[in-house]
Amino acid sequence: QVHLVESGGGSVQVGGSMRHSCAASGLVFSNTRMGWFRQAPGKEREFVAAISMNGDYTFYGRSLEDRFTISRDNAKNTVSLQMDSLKPEDTAVYYCVGDPRNYYSAYAAADYWGQGTQVTVSS
Repeated sequence: QVHLVESGGGSVQVGGSMRHSCAASGLVFSNTRMGWFRQAPGKEREFVAAISMNGDYTFYGRSLEDRFTISRDNAKNTVSLQMDSLKPEDTAVYYCVGDPRNYYSAYAAADYWGQGTQVTVSS
């Protein structure tokens, strides 16, 4: 059984930074694309970032690349999301995912999901 256990999250002020981490088990991590989605209250789920199996390629959601950085450590089976210059519109529940696909379409999805962690950005 696949488990994605997230850590991080919480409250931060506008312009601040936050780092999420996700520990994966139950899958061959080095053979699995990993990523992050988010969902804000009353809004559709949104693709945030993805990283290739070996970490060579990264992908980011609309207008996020300049502020967010995804990384992975295949030796530790972890994936992380560094978020900088946070804005109120970044407030959402953030989900660690395994095998994300269709990143830039309305059909963006993933096979495996973490439990989600709340991020609140306040002024």
